[in-house]
Amino acid sequence: AFIRPSPSQTHLGGVARRTREAVTLCEAAGFDVVLIETVGVGQSETVVAEMSDVFMLLLAPAGGDELQGVKRGIMEMADIIVINKADGDLKPAASRTCADYAGALRLLRKRPQDPKGFPKAMMVSALQENGLDEAWTEVEALTEWRRAEGFWQHARAAQARYWFEQAVKQALLAQLEKPKAKAALTELSDRVAQGLADPTKAAQDFVTQLDR
Repeated sequence: AFIRPSPSQTHLGGVARRTREAVTLCEAAGFDVVLIETVGVGQSETVVAEMSDVFMLLLAPAGGDELQGVKRGIMEMADIIVINKADGDLKPAASRTCADYAGALRLLRKRPQDPKGFPKAMMVSALQENGLDEAWTEVEALTEWRRAEGFWQHARAAQARYWFEQAVKQALLAQLEKPKAKAALTELSDRVAQGLADPTKAAQDFVTQLDR
């Protein structure tokens, strides 16, 4: 096992910009299973779907109105929803939560990358080690099906395209940190604030200056 935290720097959400590169290095080093854990802050976590093969959403029971606790966008991306802590006094609540999400998943539009029965919700207990083997079996079954049907390769190609576009955007944003760009931005910003320039026209002038 190799465990490495990724500093977020100025990037919001639970996945740092360099996490994908770390995953690529792990694969090149021979690790056949790479787990990407996010901080679980909500809808911004969906970016992890652009760097993973299987999206597993881990939830706890007894969270009030469970279906309100997760944004619809994440549910639509999840391949498997796992309800943990299905033991002791929380087991009845875990069963209700699992049933709620299973019902919600049946209402979502069928995705072409899912075999019959997916996405699905299931319960596990890390404390009692119940359901863990079953959850991993489902991950392997989904992985094998997607490989056989060509979805694995297609998804990886789409992810590569996405991260190429993100790299281009980051490179363009980096141009704003150069002294010349900062000076021009400050000058035009002051003119806009003083009412001497139209914001849209000033933005176009700034972009034109960057192209020179």
